Amino acid sequence: MLDLFDKIQSAVAFVRERWPETPRAGIILGTGLGSLVEQIEVQASLDYEQIPHFLRSTAASHRGRLVCGRLAGLPVVAMEGRFHMYEGYPLKEITLPVRVMRALGAELLVVSNAVGGLNPYFALGDIMLIDDHINLMGDNPLIGVNDDRLGPRFPDMCEPYDQTLIDAALEIARRHDIVAHKGVLVAVAGPNLETRAEYRFLRQIGADAVGMSTVPEVIVAVHCGLKVVGFSIITDMCLADALEPANINQIIATAHAAEPKLRTLVVGVLSRFASR
Repeated sequence: MLDLFDKIQSAVAFVRERWPETPRAGIILGTGLGSLVEQIEVQASLDYEQIPHFLRSTAASHRGRLVCGRLAGLPVVAMEGRFHMYEGYPLKEITLPVRVMRALGAELLVVSNAVGGLNPYFALGDIMLIDDHINLMGDNPLIGVNDDRLGPRFPDMCEPYDQTLIDAALEIARRHDIVAHKGVLVAVAGPNLETRAEYRFLRQIGADAVGMSTVPEVIVAVHCGLKVVGFSIITDMCLADALEPANINQIIATAHAAEPKLRTLVVGVLSRFASR
């Protein structure tokens, strides 16, 4: 059986045969956010099923392809849809595309997602810059024997999200009159949404938003030396004392409606990163 390093090299070789450029950034597009791909000058498009050792995305609104091209003047690779723990996949396999991005040459990982808002000062459609996170998924993609070729045994997590890029994103948001906050994301396994008691607990431990993804990818990004900037769209409000049943179609519609704001911030941050 191939080990993780060999799987990464196999996937990298497949992508490079079809797109020889070296990406500066990798992008992961979450629920309802796939149309950001329309801003990319596409040079290659690869279905996940084609790429060795990539999983099949089964989540609603996730296209399931790797798009290679240029965005904001930067060569990028973008995942149009991600994988989730609730789909039954191990975290090491879920996060393999992040390692492939790094092995291709990426220096930055841009992550985006749709989340539930726990902070009462947030509103539907607001953007949250992920300032920190809490992992309550009950698992970690780094568990097991460490391969020193991929990263250190004990990666430091004092600043998983790049504060310079967070500040740049907030400044761009102010300039474009976009409501954006900094906040803490808590990740849970899903797929069920939380109870009122769980929402109270998550808020009390310091979370501003809750989601079912992103944190495993960020842990691996830090492990392999990528800078990270993360954007969350508040697509439903999870206030324990004013809770209403979730409507998945409405959540996806809210994500779509907020996507132009996300595009502005992502393109702006990539432009800043390109000028470094």
